[in-house]
Amino acid sequence: MNDRNVRAQRVAERRQQILDAARAAAESGGWAAVTLRHLADTIGYTQPVIYSHFPDGKTEIMRHVALGGFAELTKATRAAAADTTGAPAISAVAEAYLGFAVAHPALHDAMFQLAIDARFAHDDAEAELQAGFAALSAALGEAGTPTTTEVFWSALHGMSLLERSGRMLPQDRSSRVAELAARFAG
Repeated sequence: MNDRNVRAQRVAERRQQILDAARAAAESGGWAAVTLRHLADTIGYTQPVIYSHFPDGKTEIMRHVALGGFAELTKATRAAAADTTGAPAISAVAEAYLGFAVAHPALHDAMFQLAIDARFAHDDAEAELQAGFAALSAALGEAGTPTTTEVFWSALHGMSLLERSGRMLPQDRSSRVAELAARFAG
């Protein structure tokens, strides 16, 4: 491997180390706990090194963590819907989506609550957003028009926030998911 490739690999590894440290700090203490000083101390680099990888600082780091979260969510929803169609696929995707939100609250916040400058609902949206939208649309089958997919996503998002805030009883999730699947599979 030549020097340029070795350097590029080290840069990529350092970037990923910064992103992993930010995500871990956010999951344990919320995004307010993620500061460049904390990240520098955690990974043993200086703040200028972090800025050299992420010139826009914390906002850029949150954006990259969020985009990684969309890739993870897409993978989970595609796996959940594999080899199923209709209401079973919709139910499986809904369960995967809601489970992801509960398992990764800070990541979910970065993806949907924090200002990350992602291009939702645009033709030039990031690949991770497009793939996530396509996975939700695929679960809906022939009904997966852009508008219907947006409504489905909105319903899942609302349910995830209401569950996380304790405004919906966790034991009633399966009934809600069944109702959602019935309405969208119709």
